[in-house]
Amino acid sequence: MALMSQQTPKVRTEHFGFFLMPGFSIISFAATIDPLRLANQLSGQTLYEWHFYGPADQTVSCSTGIPFAPTRLMRDTELVDRMFVVGGIGANQVAEESLCSWLRNLVRDGVSIGATSTGSLLLAQAGILEGKTCTVHWEERERLTRAFPNLNVSEELYEIDGNLLTCSGGLSGLDMILQLITLRHGESLAHQVAEQCIHPNIRPAHDKQRMKLQLRQHGSHPRLSQALELMREHLDDVLTCDQICDRIGLSTRQLERLFRQHLNTSPTAYYMSLRLENARQQLKNTALPIQTIARAAGFSSTSYFSRCYRKQFGVTPREARTGVHRIIELGERE
Repeated sequence: MALMSQQTPKVRTEHFGFFLMPGFSIISFAATIDPLRLANQLSGQTLYEWHFYGPADQTVSCSTGIPFAPTRLMRDTELVDRMFVVGGIGANQVAEESLCSWLRNLVRDGVSIGATSTGSLLLAQAGILEGKTCTVHWEERERLTRAFPNLNVSEELYEIDGNLLTCSGGLSGLDMILQLITLRHGESLAHQVAEQCIHPNIRPAHDKQRMKLQLRQHGSHPRLSQALELMREHLDDVLTCDQICDRIGLSTRQLERLFRQHLNTSPTAYYMSLRLENARQQLKNTALPIQTIARAAGFSSTSYFSRCYRKQFGVTPREARTGVHRIIELGERE
C-alpha cells in the first residue's frame, strides 16, 4: 500500500482532434500539437492523444506544401474532447454547409472547439462564435469584424471562453496550450514543457499580437508613431498629409523629414504602400469583388487602383487573385 501511495495517480487521457484546412499554417499546427507530445514525454503518462482530420477525409497540404493524410474519418469523433481548426491561406474556401454542420454537431455533442489563425473565420461562418469572445490573426481582424459585425473579436493572443478556444496563430498556440496544461496538470509541467520549447516566458493572453510600431519601424519618435497609427486607422477614408500634420502637431516639412530620416520614404509613398498591402491581403484571403477591395483601400477608381497595384507588386489585382487561387487548387490536388 505504501508503494501505491508513492505512484503518480493515473489521469484520464484527453483526446484532441486537429482539422487541417488547405494551406494551413505549419507553425500554428506545430505550436499547438508539439506541447502535447512534450507533456506526455515529461510526465511519463499518456496525458494527450490526437488525430488529424481533413475536408472530405482527403489529404491536405500545409503552407509549405507538405501533404498530411487524415488519421481518422470525419464521422469518427466519438472520443474527441477538443477539436481544433488549424487555419491558413484560403480559410474561406472550404466553408461548405456540410463542414459547418459537422462543427455545429460537435458543439452539440459537448466537444470543445478551438481555432488557430484564420480558423476563426470558419467558426464564424458556422455560427459557433455568436455570444462568445474570440480572437484571430491581426491581418484578418478587420475582415472578420466587417463580415460579422456582432461578434466580440479581441486583439488578445488567445481567448478561452467556456468551451471555445481561439488563438491568433503563429506561436500564440503554444501559449494557449501551455495554459491548458497548467489548468489540467499544473504550472510545474507547463513550465517544463515551455523550457523544452526554449520558451522561457509563457505569455499571458493579453500580450500584444504585434510589436509596437516604434520597434517595427526602427524608429523611436512619438510623433512618427502617431502618424503611422493614423494611417493604419484610415485606410479607406484616406487622410491628407495636412490633416495628419494637424492631428499630431507637426508641419508638413517636419513630417517629411521624419519619414525620410526613419523610414527612407515620403509620407505619401508610405501611406500608399500601406493601403496596397491591405488590399493585397484582402485579394489573397477573401472573395470580395475587386471594386469593393479598392474602395476599402481608399481608391474611388478601380482603374487607378489597378495601376497603382501593378506598379507596387508587378501584377494587376485580377492576376494576383488568380495566382492565389491556383496555389490553393494545387495544394488541394496533392
